[in-house]
Amino acid sequence: MKPPAKIGIVGGGQLGRMLTFEAKRMGYHVTVLDPNPDSPASQVADRQIVADYFDRFHIRKLAEATDVITYEFEHINAEELCRLEEDNYLVIPSGRVLRKIQNKHLQKTILKRAGLPVPDFWKVSSREEIEKIIDEIGLPLVLKSCFGGYDGKGNAVIRKRSEVQQAIDSLGCEHYYLEQYVNFVKELSIIVAANPSGEVVCYPLAENIHEDNILRLTRVPADVNESVEKEAEEIARKVMAALGDSGVFCVELFVDRLNNIYINEIAPRPHNSGHYTIEASVTSQYEQLVRILTGMPLGSTKLISPCVMANILGDNTPQESGYHLEGLDYALSYEGLYLHLYGKNMTSRLRKLGHFTVLSKSVAEADRIAGEVIERLKVVRE
Repeated sequence: MKPPAKIGIVGGGQLGRMLTFEAKRMGYHVTVLDPNPDSPASQVADRQIVADYFDRFHIRKLAEATDVITYEFEHINAEELCRLEEDNYLVIPSGRVLRKIQNKHLQKTILKRAGLPVPDFWKVSSREEIEKIIDEIGLPLVLKSCFGGYDGKGNAVIRKRSEVQQAIDSLGCEHYYLEQYVNFVKELSIIVAANPSGEVVCYPLAENIHEDNILRLTRVPADVNESVEKEAEEIARKVMAALGDSGVFCVELFVDRLNNIYINEIAPRPHNSGHYTIEASVTSQYEQLVRILTGMPLGSTKLISPCVMANILGDNTPQESGYHLEGLDYALSYEGLYLHLYGKNMTSRLRKLGHFTVLSKSVAEADRIAGEVIERLKVVRE
């Protein structure tokens, strides 16, 4: 599918924006679908369809206007994507796999059946069933919604029996499941890419630091021993075999103090923790997806330089407002620092407004620079 073939993206956020940049650089035409008429991706795409992520009519219009469809966000109309595939439209990753991943209990069931390491989990539908498992297993446990939820939403840790009803109420949903609490020492992720021919490549293992359930820093390569790194890549490859699909995926992992690895979640798209690949890898995760969408060869995942990626987040004030950034001159004074702003004209609590990546001779040096920039880079409300 040579340029200027047409790529459709469901979702116009920052991931769609960076995917669009790569597609445009490579000569492709891009149409995005997003309800926000000034979405980050629409600012750089050829065309935007302003519509909801579940709007069947306009998702089909997107398919009719393009040669291949992908998505940058899981919480969309997977059923319509499946119908499009039945009508011979090309969707990568498939609607079939997206539908499975959207149901997190089903996702874990598929991984467990494939012999992959996941925390123990139980489907529950009432307080009584939860309390029965507590009596058998003990605490802490995690109650998780089957559908939706991201950046820590849709999860509730139960540490005391008296917190069960509070956990159910906090999820505010009908379908949930209970999961073993993993006392992890590191949160890791690995970006894995597969093409329709079954070829699979993995990016280096990344170490992620979260604050308030939002990704703050990603360090690459991760500070783990070789056996953990090797096992993580094997897990990522087995995940792709279990899903039987193509595209760019992220496998989120927990590691405990005994170096046991557990899969937390699968994201069927480029991932926040893979932003570093834009400057620090031979082929970024976004270019890799364009290659897969258009049938081009997979690119090299070789790491060019140790690096740290840091998100630029809104402050803790809940209401939306205009803003500007202070400290950009300080940030850009560093050699090897690459700034990305997403074109969002409003800020709110912990909203992702941009990110920067620091390339340096070591992760420790990149981490030091990133820390200094974070201290000086301020989101100022207007």
